[in-house]
Amino acid sequence: MTLLAFGLLLFAGLHLVKSLAPTMRSDLQGRLGENAYKGIFSLLVLASLALIVFGWRATIPAFVYTPSPALTMPALLLLVLAFLLMVVSTRPSRLRRVVRHPQLSGVVLWGIAHLLLNGDSRALLLFGGMTVWAVVEIVAINHRDGSWVKPQAPAPAAELVNLLIAVGVVALLVFVHPWLAGVPVTGHLPQ
Repeated sequence: MTLLAFGLLLFAGLHLVKSLAPTMRSDLQGRLGENAYKGIFSLLVLASLALIVFGWRATIPAFVYTPSPALTMPALLLLVLAFLLMVVSTRPSRLRRVVRHPQLSGVVLWGIAHLLLNGDSRALLLFGGMTVWAVVEIVAINHRDGSWVKPQAPAPAAELVNLLIAVGVVALLVFVHPWLAGVPVTGHLPQ
């Protein structure tokens, strides 16, 4: 569980620097140069993700609570919505006029959905930790940036493209989930 915890702390710390310590970030960019800073940041993020995956796979889960089977389908729907929000975070969408931070909101939904589906210690650490990080990040960014200026609404066809991309992302994740997490998504489906 140590690798998992360290990976989470590294991931959250790296991302919180921009919103909680912008002066430190600017100083580092000035000393290292923009490209070197981005390269080091990217490598550290990849390292944190590797630590999270390997830490997850290496941890023997301890039972904490029993997830309710009645919440399986709602949790899976939350996951689809989470990935749709993550897709629209980089694309034009009417959802961006309703949700100020679609990517971070998607992480929150992703974390909550996984907590509804998993009741073990490593799930609490990973999904609870990522959910807390995303909420802290949202609050910090709102404080730093102030008022929200809503983007223009795109053409309705953009929503169809976003939905198709989200379906593709979900399909890909269903495929790689057994390798990443060690369990297939179908393991959560009611029999």
